[in-house]
Amino acid sequence: MDKKSPPVCNYEGSDYQQSFWDMGGRAYEDAAEAIALKRLLPSGGKFMLELGAGAGRNTPRYQQYGRVALVDYSRTQLEQARDRLGESGRYVFVAADVYHLPFVANRFDGATMIRTLHHMADPNLALGETARVIAHQGVFILEFANKRNLKSMLRHLLGKQSWSPYTQEPVEFATLNFDFHPQAVRQYLRRAGFEIEKQLTVSHFRVGFLKRWVPTGVLVMLDSLLQWTGRWIQVSPSVFTRCVAKKESQAAPDDALFQCPVCGTRLSGMGKDLTCESCGRVWEYSDGIYDFRISPPNEA
Repeated sequence: MDKKSPPVCNYEGSDYQQSFWDMGGRAYEDAAEAIALKRLLPSGGKFMLELGAGAGRNTPRYQQYGRVALVDYSRTQLEQARDRLGESGRYVFVAADVYHLPFVANRFDGATMIRTLHHMADPNLALGETARVIAHQGVFILEFANKRNLKSMLRHLLGKQSWSPYTQEPVEFATLNFDFHPQAVRQYLRRAGFEIEKQLTVSHFRVGFLKRWVPTGVLVMLDSLLQWTGRWIQVSPSVFTRCVAKKESQAAPDDALFQCPVCGTRLSGMGKDLTCESCGRVWEYSDGIYDFRISPPNEA
């Protein structure tokens, strides 16, 4: 990775989908997020960009889009997504980092970033690059980990937590794992050129004993009722925001998709290795996955 680039959280070789979602007792969180997405997604669109797609947990929820580009830094996560979703013209699997997206400007009319911003050491840079590739009036749905949640406020009150949930700077509670203040995220989004339309609070009952003793369906129903409160107050551990890109720009031509993440030159072709005519870099295409990582982990 370019030394000037922020560090990237890498799930290469991880069984995250299986250990965290399939067998990790997260049925409540998954169902609550599905409800939030259904409420925030537009009725239709041409091309969706899914940032931090992982193994494709949420991808089937984007059926209203004609095509979906799945982006993740981990190639093995994308392999799991490909195996889950199948290879078809509807999906484009891309290994890349959000700070250097390999797409031409204004390419997508929709994008999501779910459970991904909390790995961003430079959220302004990440959201600015996201805004670059979204066309005017494109819908962007962002989820972020909220530092000003009820649990953190209680722990701070009891003296069990050194950092304040009320200050606007992010808190790094583990390496490359950040919680953000809602007001700070709103500022990041506006700075990137997004206009915020809606906010939902999600996973209000992310507490171990509640998930053990209260039926999942009951927790999901209660969470669904409370999600609308996100318009006025955000005290849940997860917050979903729907934004619209407000930059005045022309959408990219239908035949334009990739650009070199190093020099920005448009790349032609699909389904093969792509060579940049300007800087000479060759970007590999193998087993249905494009690899645009500037310095892949095995080369670091």
